[in-house]
Amino acid sequence: MTTAAQSSSPVLCTVKDAVELLRLGRSTVYELMAAGQLPFIKLGRARRIKRADIDAFVDQLQPQSV
Repeated sequence: MTTAAQSSSPVLCTVKDAVELLRLGRSTVYELMAAGQLPFIKLGRARRIKRADIDAFVDQLQPQSV
């Protein structure tokens, strides 16, 4: 991985960043965090989500059959 690729992707994401990456609603992301499905770090009043945890969350999702 190049240095340029690493710097364009933040290590810690805001909830807003997670909403945009996951294409989910803000409330849904907070619900996933509260349920422990999306781990987060609390720094003061701010919540941050590791980009690796967002990727791991997506990787564990199972396709739904209709």
